[in-house]
Amino acid sequence: MTGKEIRLGRIRDEESGNFVTVPMDHGVTIGPVDGLNGIHETIDAIGRGGGDSVLVHKGVVEHTFEKVQEDVGLIVHLNAATDVGPDPNNKVVVGEVKRAVRLGADAVSVHINVGSETEPHQLQDLGRIADECDEYGMPLLAMTYVRGPEVEANVENVAHATRLGAELGADVVKTSYIGDPEEYRSVIEGCPVPVVLAGGPKAETKREVLADIREAMDVGARGVAMGRNVFQQDDVEAMTRAVSRVVHDGASVEEALSEVER
Repeated sequence: MTGKEIRLGRIRDEESGNFVTVPMDHGVTIGPVDGLNGIHETIDAIGRGGGDSVLVHKGVVEHTFEKVQEDVGLIVHLNAATDVGPDPNNKVVVGEVKRAVRLGADAVSVHINVGSETEPHQLQDLGRIADECDEYGMPLLAMTYVRGPEVEANVENVAHATRLGAELGADVVKTSYIGDPEEYRSVIEGCPVPVVLAGGPKAETKREVLADIREAMDVGARGVAMGRNVFQQDDVEAMTRAVSRVVHDGASVEEALSEVER
């Protein structure tokens, strides 16, 4: 077993082989939103709820993880942009794989916006970081989104963005749900590595979130990488447990909702 395989085992469920990851890198992008203050308590709640891993920037690891009590996998995010800058779609590298190794990361992640004006350098960054990951035996999660001034997030473009993540060396690809399960099936079938569902903005209801997860899992998704729809809930532990029931146990939406309606 390689180092990469060992680390992948720390960020996915042993029995189902699926992923429940909660990204919390939003502090760089949109600031200290609800759910990110007292972040170690949020991480503990995710661990208690059955989440497999959390995704954060390097500074959170250095200043917070010594307070974390629950056993949960660690993914360190390596690029960023802010929503107050001149181009929020321009993700730039802010970390290194070797530092993630020193921090004890089980994986690293990179976000790219396909169709953005700065797509070329983001593709270069993804390819270079994938090579570094192979050198260190580090799994790579690629977040591939279709975002730009003149690009539509239709099934063809989402499938293209998802596929290129795998082509450039990612071990897992996170991409948006496009609302139609059969179209999402074609996205997944076009990608040779596991695809996990992105959460996007906070949804109006928990049912909506769980229904999207159930539909995505039914057509071949291998889990979720879902942030605000988990860490901004009133009961983070219960919502994580509900998501985990769907992803790992094959639960229905109604069965999963029972976890958050108790």
